[in-house]
Amino acid sequence: MDALRAPENESLLSTSSSPARWDPFRRPLDSIQPWHFSLLAAVMLVVTSLSLAENLAVILVTSKFKQLRQPVNYVIVNLSVADFLVSLTGGTISFLTNLKGYFYMGYWACVLEGFAVTFFGIVALWSLALLAFERYIVICRPLGNMRLRGKHAALGIAFVWTFSFIWTIPPTMGWSSYTTSKIGTTCEPNWYSRAYTDHTYIIAFFTTCFIVPLLVILVSYGKLMRKLRKVSDTQGRLGSTRKPERQVTRMVVVMIIAFLICWMPYAAFSILVTAYPSIELDPCLAAVPAFFSKTATVYNPIIYVFMNKQVLYALKQSISI
Repeated sequence: MDALRAPENESLLSTSSSPARWDPFRRPLDSIQPWHFSLLAAVMLVVTSLSLAENLAVILVTSKFKQLRQPVNYVIVNLSVADFLVSLTGGTISFLTNLKGYFYMGYWACVLEGFAVTFFGIVALWSLALLAFERYIVICRPLGNMRLRGKHAALGIAFVWTFSFIWTIPPTMGWSSYTTSKIGTTCEPNWYSRAYTDHTYIIAFFTTCFIVPLLVILVSYGKLMRKLRKVSDTQGRLGSTRKPERQVTRMVVVMIIAFLICWMPYAAFSILVTAYPSIELDPCLAAVPAFFSKTATVYNPIIYVFMNKQVLYALKQSISI
């Protein structure tokens, strides 16, 4: 099977901007200065350390305090688990490979990083879509007075993980592949391939794992904004009784915006190189969107803690013990 051998990675080995037959698993790219790799390693060390500490704190605090065990918090903890695993796998591997300047760990470590970052990243995006949909159900009440319970959150989380796995496992089994990026120290889906089968995967992947959850977020967000404006215009009892829900909704909206700011450049870059695989890009410039997207794992825990008084109080209690 083709999936059982390392791909030739023609886009990397034979581009006019790179030395002939450059192998990212054996040596650094000659056109990149060593201090560039050192800088990227330092950035990944900071990002990975902060992400691991912050997301672990959110997971532990939410698990410890019973008052935080609410359906919306289950989904946020699920988001923290995904972010934690992105940093534990992709962040750690990326830090170590940038220390060396090339993917010295070999092909299967590359597949592991590419799969893990893609899988957990899609879990995070679908978790945000689930959060936006949950806020729509709670605030807009299209189902009447039906309350969302823990079992509903558990079913949503199970869907997110299953759906994300279904769409990120194919490159490990021969439908497209995970390969090194142009800079050679990180791995990702093979956006550069010109093969028809690879293009069909990329189109299906973008549709199901980016466009669909993004549409869920935008539609839910639009309906939420209209509803919240109506609520804010009525200065009666409704506005006061639903104030906590409005605060949680604002927190979710901020988390979604922060995530999209981090991931949109990488999504746009991926679409560009998929549509024009022969495009010539400076390897350092091409690496920026991928590394910037990894910083998303740092922001969500900060937003969750500082925009949620219950969580902030619980965290202070945990620290003071």
